[in-house]
Order: sequence, then C-alpha cells, then structure tokens
Amino acid sequence: MSSPNIAKEMHVGHLRSTIIGESISRLLSFLGHKVLKLNHLGDWGTQFGMLIAHLKEIYPDHKTAPPISDLQAFYKTSKTRYDEEKDFNQRAHMAVVKLQQNDPEYVHAWKQICDISRKEFDDVYHRLGIENLIERGESFYQSRMEEFVNDLKSQNVLQEDEGRLILWPPKCEVPLTVVKSDGGFTYDTSDLTALLQRLHEEKADWVLYVVDMGQSVHLNTVFAGAEMLGYYNPNVHKVQHIGFGVVLGEDKKKFKTRSGDTVRLVDLLDEGLERAKNRLLEKERNKELTEAEFERAQKAVAYGCIKYADLSHSRTIDYVFSFDRMLDDKGNTAVYLLYAYTRIRSIIRNAGYSEKTINEISKTVPLIFEHPMELTLAKALCRLPDILLKIQNDFLLHSLCDYLYDLSCDFTNFYDACYCIERNQETGDVQINKERIVLCEATARVMKCGFDILGIETVEKM
Repeated sequence: MSSPNIAKEMHVGHLRSTIIGESISRLLSFLGHKVLKLNHLGDWGTQFGMLIAHLKEIYPDHKTAPPISDLQAFYKTSKTRYDEEKDFNQRAHMAVVKLQQNDPEYVHAWKQICDISRKEFDDVYHRLGIENLIERGESFYQSRMEEFVNDLKSQNVLQEDEGRLILWPPKCEVPLTVVKSDGGFTYDTSDLTALLQRLHEEKADWVLYVVDMGQSVHLNTVFAGAEMLGYYNPNVHKVQHIGFGVVLGEDKKKFKTRSGDTVRLVDLLDEGLERAKNRLLEKERNKELTEAEFERAQKAVAYGCIKYADLSHSRTIDYVFSFDRMLDDKGNTAVYLLYAYTRIRSIIRNAGYSEKTINEISKTVPLIFEHPMELTLAKALCRLPDILLKIQNDFLLHSLCDYLYDLSCDFTNFYDACYCIERNQETGDVQINKERIVLCEATARVMKCGFDILGIETVEKM
C-alpha cells in the first residue's frame, strides 16, 4: 500500500492506495487477522545516481544531514543536469555503480536522501492517522534478487529474447523481463522476489496488493509467474490485487492543479484544514467549543471528509474530488455522520449516564422495543457483523459507508419519534427512558467501530 518514491513528494496518486490500504488493514485486524502493513518504497534505481552526484557537488561535506528544504526541486535540478550535461551524466552512472557495489560513501549519501524523504512521508502518514507502516523498499530485495535470478538460471526456466532473459507464464499476454539486456533487473524481478519473500520468509497466508487498476495485467502476470515457478500455490496461499480507479477533478479529467501539475498530498491536506475551519466558523462553532475542541473538530472534519469521500465510492471506479461536496452536512458525507455521532453523544451526556452505568443498565434492564422506530434501529445495529464479513470477501468499503449513513438515518427517525429524555413543563421533573439511552449508546458504539475501521477520528463535540 501507499508506495511513494524516494526524492519525490507524495501526491494525489498515492491517496487511494494509502487510504484504502489502511482501512483494509484495520478491518482485517478487527476481524482477528495478524496484519503486516508494507510500504513498498521506490528507494533504488538509476535515478539515485544523479541524486547522489548532485548531492556530492552541491554539498561536498555531506557527512551531516544536508540542508535540503525542497527535495522535489532538488530532484528536478538533478534530472535536468542528467539530461543536459554529459559530464554530470557520466558521474551519475558512476555513482550508481558505486552504490550497487555498496561503497560506504555512496551508501551514506543514499541514506541521507532517503531520510529526508522519509520525514516528509511520515508527516503525511501522521496527519492521516496511519501507524505501524513497515518500510520495505526496492533496496530491501536487492541481494535477494541476485539469489533469485541465479536460482532461475540454474533451473533453466528463463528464455533468451533479444539479449534479455524472460519468463513467460502460461495464458499471459506478455512475458516478465527478469534480466535486461544490460544485465540489470526490472520491476518484474523485484515483484517476483518480493512475493517469494512474503510467502516464504514472512510466512504470509494472504497477500493483498492495494495498487491501482492500471497495474492489473502486470500483477496478474507476476502471480502467474510465481505459480509457474512453484512457490505460489493458490490452494495454499491467497494472493490478490485490490485494484482501484483514479481521482478525477471536477472537469472529469485526472486531478491536477490549475497549472497542470500533480496535486501534492500535503497541499490537499492543508486545503482540507482551511476549508474545514471556514465551514465550522460559518456555523459559529468557535462560540460553542473551546480552542482545543475546535482544533480537534477541524482536523476530524478535514481529514475525515477526504477519507470518507474516497471510501464511500466503489474502489473499482474513478471518482470526482470535490471539497464542496465532501464538506456538505447533508447526505452521505463524513460531516453529516460526524454531526450525527456528536448529537448522539450529546443526548447521552444530557441524560447524565456514564459508560459504566449504561453497561449495568444493559445487563439488568430488559430491552423491550415497543415503538416501530426502536425496532428498526435495533435491527440495523445487528447488521454490522454481516457487513464486515461481506467486505472481508470483496473489499468494497463503500458498503460500510452506506451502512453507517443508513444507520444514522434510522437513528434520526428513531429520535424524532421516540423521546429519550422528557421534561415535565409544569413540575420541571425529568424522566429518562433507560432503554432508549442504551439504544443511543449502542448506536454510538457501532458508529465509532465503523469510523475506526475507515480510519476516521471522532469527536465528542462539534
């Protein structure tokens, strides 16, 4: 999942893999699976030659971390020099060779570049609430690739084709290039090696690739190649491609900035924060919330609306990114659901019941639902396990979003028809319907469970 490239900033193209992958991980963990979240970083390759060569020239004394504030600009400059300066191009090629030979000086420079990128990635992951993401970049598989290729050569399973060595799995439209004509390895080589490592070193019984639909032919060919080589048996292991569509702008084309550049993920999150703040100020929430409560609500709305807009669409289709739609407090949006959740929490607070008290009531007081809306809500709450088990089979997370929206609508109908707290206008006495408060608490807990799986933070007040 996620899988950004070192020395390049995360952009909107990484959004769906990151959000969908995180939600699937949370779902499977909730259902009792032991989950290993892998971030397959692009941290190796010929591009590091030009980056290291440029680094050594600009910061010759790079024993300490170089003061590179804009790694994207650093990359563009080194790429321009690589394309236009013959001497620099040669130094870049030499740097690649030195790196592949594990020269300490060049490995140190490579690590510094990776560390700068990693800090930027970690900031995005922290803002999105993503933890325990294990980094396994291309570099991790380098030595394993050499062993893997030597093993294939000894088995005589590779075919020679115009100087390259290929593996052509049965029923596949294209072959896998295992060794290029210059002796180098390819993405095919690393993906075959990575799958071998995951199945036989990690001992995984289920491997999920959360990668866009455009990679389906490549991944299916890799899976077929692994099966052909005998280290992947579909009767023993499950290996799946969880594909997804692209993010579109409101013009129905690939989401870009006005200048035509790729949208940086950090800019998207910043804009979300600003728009969420303005929406909350429009509703004068700053007059009702403390500064800390307002900030928590702002982040919950900003990041929650971005995640929910993605997850509430079928992952198999493209979807249009629109902040105006995301921040609408009507309809199937994160804002509507978060407001519904805080409303339920407010009802429970007004009843004056602690969580402990509600737990005791639910164990001792018979829950008898006489009103049709009570029964409808109770039945809706019971649907959650079936929804989660369905998603475990198809990984269509919009089913959970639809369920949460329907549940919040059922709660609204219930609350409009059934008084939970009644105040006598003449005496001022307050009567609390314990069974209905328990139903409110159950609804809040089910919604919280759904939000947690979707990776959306909840707040008590908004």
